[in-house]
Amino acid sequence: KSSVQTIGEEQIQNPYTELLVLKGHQDIVRFLVQIDDCRFASAGDDGIIILWNAQTGEKLHELHGHTHKITAIASFSSSDVTEEKTDLIITASADRTVIVWDCTSGRQVQKVSCFHSTVKCLTVLQRLNVWLSGGSDLCVWNRKLDLLCKTSHLTDAGISALVELPKNCVAAAVGKELIIFRLSASNNGSEGWNILEVKRLVDHQDNISSLVSVNDLTFVTGSHIGELIVWDALDCTKQASECNFWDSSVHPDVQPEIKLSQSPHETSVQHLTSDEECVFAAVGKGIYVYNLQMKRVIACQRTAHDSSVLHIEKLPNRQLISCSEDGSVRIWELREKQQLPAEPVPTGFFNMWGFGRANKQVNQAAKKMQENTPVYFLELVGDLIGHSSAVQMFLYFGELGLATCSADHLIILWKDGERESSLRSLTLFKKLAQSGDLQLKL
Repeated sequence: KSSVQTIGEEQIQNPYTELLVLKGHQDIVRFLVQIDDCRFASAGDDGIIILWNAQTGEKLHELHGHTHKITAIASFSSSDVTEEKTDLIITASADRTVIVWDCTSGRQVQKVSCFHSTVKCLTVLQRLNVWLSGGSDLCVWNRKLDLLCKTSHLTDAGISALVELPKNCVAAAVGKELIIFRLSASNNGSEGWNILEVKRLVDHQDNISSLVSVNDLTFVTGSHIGELIVWDALDCTKQASECNFWDSSVHPDVQPEIKLSQSPHETSVQHLTSDEECVFAAVGKGIYVYNLQMKRVIACQRTAHDSSVLHIEKLPNRQLISCSEDGSVRIWELREKQQLPAEPVPTGFFNMWGFGRANKQVNQAAKKMQENTPVYFLELVGDLIGHSSAVQMFLYFGELGLATCSADHLIILWKDGERESSLRSLTLFKKLAQSGDLQLKL
């Protein structure tokens, strides 16, 4: 029997009671990227990029230029002194090309075909007005896709993820290694740039699967065997780590599962996000909340979905949204447990914290710690059923709703039913008022 939580038809805290199904792709839709407050782009294995209106679901542009699947996408708002602000997107493909598109006109601005391997990730450094592409090399480009500089060939595996750091640095995931690079403009007045390897961090025991920047002081990495490492973003030193997500002895409040062994797929950190106070990790089928100040997991839902969790985001309130290979999208709320009067602390508690054998003095200290430490849990408050296959990722548009993309070739816009109903009523009222004014004039 599945140990995944279920929720009934009455979902009071789930506002997404209406949906718009957007069709246009012929294959798996893997990527969504936000352009502005009401526009986004979708891309996937059919090599097509489509621009959509998040309010109405209208298809704005369909962009053709790649011959293979899209492997990375990023948006970039650019403006020169002599030009107006331009919204651009850049796409990389398995056809070993990168294209810059104008979001307003839908036209192709520039195309580069000089890559020796597929570009797996793209990052925009807004402060420096440059792009980075990661594959077998790390390349630095200006917004017109002029190559400013590149590294020498790194490894056959290449760069799988990039994250921006302070002081014009970036962290690149290359297999198990984390390579720190620093970018600098040439001092001789030319437009040349330099890229310097600063440090190689080899603390992970397996390939790095996810990276997230918390703030200018901290970033976090996750690996395929469930390691989470917190790094100092200034000097790139290891601050803390968590490697026992699946171990029930580390999280004793969670119902243990009886398993003979843990496969790497079940413990892989698929996605990380942060709100500066906590890091939210999608690990296997579960969701874990890691508090950066306490340096420990404060809440978890070990079987949040029936299959691997592919994407997770924290909303402005205390809610989380997760999506999975099982086709589901779920809303969770982080809540604080009501503390019961202090009870004698079991011996296992001391073993977990490394206190050794229980004694009276230690028992009192542990009680105090237990009383002062808030206990949290994740409660399922909404289930969005609409996709028939793996939901790859989603975008949150605030009051405009939520956009999800899936292996079923569809994009779904989830809408707040009450808000949409009131908007329709308002539109109808305005039409009736206008009609009444017209009759009076006649």
